[in-house]
Amino acid sequence: MDKSFFIFSGYLIREENGYTAFCPDVDIASEGLTESEAKKNLMEAVSLYVESAIESNLPVVRPVPNEENPVNLEPDKIQERFTIKVNMDISVYA
Repeated sequence: MDKSFFIFSGYLIREENGYTAFCPDVDIASEGLTESEAKKNLMEAVSLYVESAIESNLPVVRPVPNEENPVNLEPDKIQERFTIKVNMDISVYA
């Protein structure tokens, strides 16, 4: 059985004391001391956001305006672009 996913773009930015991972598609950022920790934290945050948005009947995609998007403002700071896949399977609880 094929699974359906939301697919978002993630960006990794090197900071002075670690890394920031950012998803402009849903305006969520997270941090970590290592690249993998920042990416893992962002993937978890995006997944929780999508689940909460669906359960609350809110829009899932809420992109950062271009004039405020760090990807557009400071592209030289972007260390890596990566894909975030969020499983669309929803569980219903009573």
